[in-house]
Amino acid sequence: MGIYRLSDRLVRLETACPRAAEDARARRLYPSPVCHAAKIALLLASIAPTSVLGAARDGSPMHQPGYKTVPVYYEPLNKMIMPVRINGQPAKLLVDTGSNQLILDADAAKLYSVGPSQRAQAMPRQTFWSFRYIRYTEINGELLPVGFVENISAGGMKFGGSLVTLCSLSHSGRTGTGRLDGMLGLDILLRHKAVINCRTKLVFFKVDQGRRINLASVAVSEKFTRVPIQLEESGALTVSCSIRGQPARLLVDTGAFVTALHEPFVKSLGLVPEPTRISAQFARGPWKRITAAKINDLRIGAFKAPPEKFGVAPLPQFALQQGNSRIAGILGMDTLYVCHAIIDLDGMNLFLK
Repeated sequence: MGIYRLSDRLVRLETACPRAAEDARARRLYPSPVCHAAKIALLLASIAPTSVLGAARDGSPMHQPGYKTVPVYYEPLNKMIMPVRINGQPAKLLVDTGSNQLILDADAAKLYSVGPSQRAQAMPRQTFWSFRYIRYTEINGELLPVGFVENISAGGMKFGGSLVTLCSLSHSGRTGTGRLDGMLGLDILLRHKAVINCRTKLVFFKVDQGRRINLASVAVSEKFTRVPIQLEESGALTVSCSIRGQPARLLVDTGAFVTALHEPFVKSLGLVPEPTRISAQFARGPWKRITAAKINDLRIGAFKAPPEKFGVAPLPQFALQQGNSRIAGILGMDTLYVCHAIIDLDGMNLFLK
């Protein structure tokens, strides 16, 4: 067992082969770096809004009234990357629905003149009074300094100023094989009611609050299955699932390079995981060996996922307990890509096909 690249260069867990050893030590799973997918232009014709469900024949973004369209691309280990500008300087951020916050690498932040919250004098007056008392935020039990970005934009989308958590990504294994400046988390994605098309590599941000894309009826006509997303008290996004008829919930995490299920849950179903050559790191915890189990009957909501080998690991407590919900695994970018996932943070739905 090892990492295997399919013809579209998507990273999956598969039976060992000569190519499997090219990346035997993968990165963290939550919220994690992620694959290098080939350019795909998907045209779903004769429907509206075509631009959300598909892309133009030449791969260029299509206009969607009331929304700004921002293209993304994939880097090795399934990293969905969005090119941005931070205080006027070019940067690249991982689109990470497993992160509640905008995060910048502490070293990279210095290049963009972003520092800890002592720089409060640079903030707009309306932000200052609520922010000046904030010095640190806690992520997975670790206190991290908070700063302020005066201006962040992506393509034609201007996000304005934003709080940002500063973290040493280069020392935590989160950068994968390339430089990563930070993570675009749910604070910005939810604020602008983003619609993320994992397959066509387009993200739509709402700029006209009077408009709403009615994806549900259109997606059904194109044989997508709608799965309601639940926003947990912890800020996490979860969806219902079942394996062998056993109900559970999965964390929707575009920052996880593969889907991973909690080992005790998998074993309770009578499944016997097989060893792999893959290791993964959860946040800043120790590296753990990942096993894999072939699952033929995974249902995500009412959607039946194709039979696949999925990662299996003992997930840490901070990942398992999301508010009042306890999850059984992490729905990662490999499955989201293969199943043509559209994550609609306006209607709070996940569409799969």
